[in-house]
Amino acid sequence: MEGFWVSGAIHAIKALSYVYDLLTFPIYLILQRPWEKRKASRRIKARPISKDENQITYRSVDSPGSMHIMLEREKIDTLEKVLLWVVEKHGNKRCLGTRQILAEEDEPQANGRVFKKYKMGEYKWKSFTDVDKLATTFGRGLAELGMKPRKNIVIFAETRAEWMIAAHACFKQNFTIVTIYATLGDEAIAHGINETEVDTVITSHDLLPKFKRLLTMVPNVKTIIYMEDQLKATDTTGYKDGVQLIPFCDVTKIGLSSKMGDVSPKGDDIAIIMYTSGSTGVPKGVLLSHKNIISTLKAFCDAVEIKPDDVFLGFLPLAHVFELLAECMCLLNGVPIGYSSPLTLIDSSSKIQRGSKGDASVLHPTCLTAVPLILDRISKGINEKVKKSGPFRQAIFNFAYQYKLKWMKRGYETPLFDKYIFGAAKQVLGGRVRLVLSGGAPLSPDTHNQVKLCLCVTVTQGYGLTETTSCATVMDEHDRTTGRVGAPTTVCDIRLENWEEAGYRVTDHPHPRGEIVIGGDIVSAGYYKLAEKTKEDFFQEDGRQWFRTGDIGEIHPDGSIKIIDRKKDLVKLQLGEYVSLGKVESELKTCPVVENICVYGDANKAYTVALVVPNNHYLDEIASNLGITGKSFEELCSNPKIEKAVLQELVEQAKKCKLQRFEIPGAVKLCAEQWSPDMGLVTAAFKLKRKAVQERYQHEINRMYAS
Repeated sequence: MEGFWVSGAIHAIKALSYVYDLLTFPIYLILQRPWEKRKASRRIKARPISKDENQITYRSVDSPGSMHIMLEREKIDTLEKVLLWVVEKHGNKRCLGTRQILAEEDEPQANGRVFKKYKMGEYKWKSFTDVDKLATTFGRGLAELGMKPRKNIVIFAETRAEWMIAAHACFKQNFTIVTIYATLGDEAIAHGINETEVDTVITSHDLLPKFKRLLTMVPNVKTIIYMEDQLKATDTTGYKDGVQLIPFCDVTKIGLSSKMGDVSPKGDDIAIIMYTSGSTGVPKGVLLSHKNIISTLKAFCDAVEIKPDDVFLGFLPLAHVFELLAECMCLLNGVPIGYSSPLTLIDSSSKIQRGSKGDASVLHPTCLTAVPLILDRISKGINEKVKKSGPFRQAIFNFAYQYKLKWMKRGYETPLFDKYIFGAAKQVLGGRVRLVLSGGAPLSPDTHNQVKLCLCVTVTQGYGLTETTSCATVMDEHDRTTGRVGAPTTVCDIRLENWEEAGYRVTDHPHPRGEIVIGGDIVSAGYYKLAEKTKEDFFQEDGRQWFRTGDIGEIHPDGSIKIIDRKKDLVKLQLGEYVSLGKVESELKTCPVVENICVYGDANKAYTVALVVPNNHYLDEIASNLGITGKSFEELCSNPKIEKAVLQELVEQAKKCKLQRFEIPGAVKLCAEQWSPDMGLVTAAFKLKRKAVQERYQHEINRMYAS
């Protein structure tokens, strides 16, 4: 009876919307001018500048924007000069904001457990002038402690205002920052510190205990500076003899009374040695000069529109090149940055007290960066919420979603639906977000559409690597497509080169395909202390530095690129078919039951197999549909019936995504443990470490093939 009522109501709504469309169509047509949006989306963004049988090179057709021209005119070629210029222009404007933590209190849960939650206040702001003064005094304090120009210093801390202040302090004194992800394992952290011969480490209260263990592995470290916690005093006892621990504010105090001046860097000086988390082998240190970073800033300013009232929400790791460059662009444009963390980001985050507001609800940001993993979680969260809201609301939401998708593809906005149906979803991130910049990995079209439609935001995808200072392509602001990463930016050329082994050629129809090679001032000089690897991946041509990415792209008639494969992800099966494991994974990741997935292909077998970390909520649902109750997550993961049901879901999803028969996994193993960076199974940017996963689960892989 309920189903009949729901379907009747939906038919009535459809009829109403049809009448509404007829009445309002002429008004929307005149006001919204959809033909202009469609034309802007299709415009040519890059053209070939050279081509032959083996390669084709594309260049942007766009002219430099006003900020790009200003940087060249004023000869701003270092990050030290960026800050000096910005302070002159924006002096007393808000620059870096930190949310006050007032107390940590116990909160009893419905199941009787007690969790510690934060009682939080407002954002406290430092102006551009404040940040400049703190950076100056902190930099001089470091010099008083014995740091010398061009010497390496490690920043090993989570994303926060002090990270940015410490970085600019180092730029003012021409110290080279070594950045290491907070989530790396001990060996990888020690490798980065030892390879760069660092004796001074800047870390934080939360990460300091990690150094108690690490100090035996890093004999050179003599000074540890730690950023204090808002509530707790830091325990500095029990550390190795001969190592001094100094609070962040004490270094600033030393700098206040210092008579030392600043040591300005040159454009070619190395600003950062950034350790990539590396999906294969030990992390590599990428050399990023001031010139590399300024080049990317020029490109980002050309590609992304900044508005006077913009506010940026910073929560991704600043040790990741994408977040660092996005925040540098905010500083350059006078955009305030409010810091957050995944623990306090939204009202339902794990550290936010019941009834209190998350950081986004207090800050009301307009822009943020995200990686596909986070956007996938937002997308799955929306689906779960809709599912729980009952059949009627679910039917209304699905109708509204399809309705908006249909009209959006034609170039129209849907203001009433945005306000009354998608309004609540928009409020999750504070209600003002207009732009989400996505990078770090390919974003699936389903997730791209859902986040764009439900949160009523522009989702702009870009492509770049640490080796190219996070820059290569950015989607055009008017581009309405999904699944592509945009055209070359204004500061680089992008070349496709034939990769004969897998049959990707620039002569392919309808689109040229090949390995992506990037050239320009954004390209790093190479890897720290790895001359052979540098020679292999980097080369000079016509006075420009080029980098071979190992990614396979196809280029569309408007000059936009689609990433279709990765050299390292390619396996050849028994019958000669090539399977791109990364492509199969990104398609299957959109399946609701999949939290994470690693597809494996054995060259002596005719099919692939999959290791899946399942979504807890959906696994429970599958179990109850099969009549299995009262079992733990681990028990469900090892149940053959559930394994079979999950495999069936993957097969359905694969068919929906039009995967080839040989690409579809023939067996599945459910993994009860979450793959995390400290387990060494994923990188700090949550990309799969394929070899590590394979080694850990080799026994299960053998069993899947044997069965």
